Amino acid sequence: MTFEVPSGCKIMVEAAIRFLSLANQLAATTRRVRMKFEEGDTGTMGYLNRMGFFDHLAAEVEVLPSRPGYSAAEAHRGGNAALVEIARISKDVRDEDLPTRLTAALMRSCHTRPDAAELEGAAWTIFAELIDNVFSHSSTLLDGYAALQVYPKGDRLSVAVSDSGLGIMQTLRPTIGKEFPRLTGLSDTQLLVEIFRHGLSRHGPDRGCGLKGSAAKAIKFQAVLDVRLPRQRVVLIPARGAYKVNTADCYDGLPLMWGTHIGFGFRLGG
Repeated sequence: MTFEVPSGCKIMVEAAIRFLSLANQLAATTRRVRMKFEEGDTGTMGYLNRMGFFDHLAAEVEVLPSRPGYSAAEAHRGGNAALVEIARISKDVRDEDLPTRLTAALMRSCHTRPDAAELEGAAWTIFAELIDNVFSHSSTLLDGYAALQVYPKGDRLSVAVSDSGLGIMQTLRPTIGKEFPRLTGLSDTQLLVEIFRHGLSRHGPDRGCGLKGSAAKAIKFQAVLDVRLPRQRVVLIPARGAYKVNTADCYDGLPLMWGTHIGFGFRLGG
């Protein structure tokens, strides 16, 4: 499988770590994977190298014109306040400091907001919950990833967490009839909204509050929630203090990608 990145192509941070996860998934299933960057180091390849993309890319993946010979992320780690380099989320080794690093990067860009103190606490909780969800429940041998990027010209900040595990729907659907019979007829989009609004878990109604808590805090700051499922992408737009089905954009029939990939988009100015 060949991925071609043409001249002038710009990749947002949430797309970058989904691209990384997909390539590693394909490599893990013994597919031959090639990435062709038309502009080489002067274009998107250089940006991806700066955020540590190639540090985590499977060695079997071929990169053209050539894989970078050094890690720009390691050479400049922490030197850009607007970027948190891609961090690995391993099921075996928990990075306890990652939520704090992501929160600190967010606050460097949002410290002038009148609600900065409240945002800082909410952001740490969101990051900790999402990362813990990958660490505890993804059931995969592949790594998960987290990254953050500030886009000053667009007045927004994006946080992305990606894992290659079983996925929300794949773990929840088999237990719906027993644990939540009233939800058996819901579409994936409707069920996803239920997960983030009310908290659902394959382990029963008293579990699964992590994603609900993250969404509740994010909604206070009008964060757009972007979720990529195996064959769907759902973008939840805040409306009157909640995420609702009628304000969600859903894209079906997408190429298969394992796991759950979640992005939050905050406005810098509040």
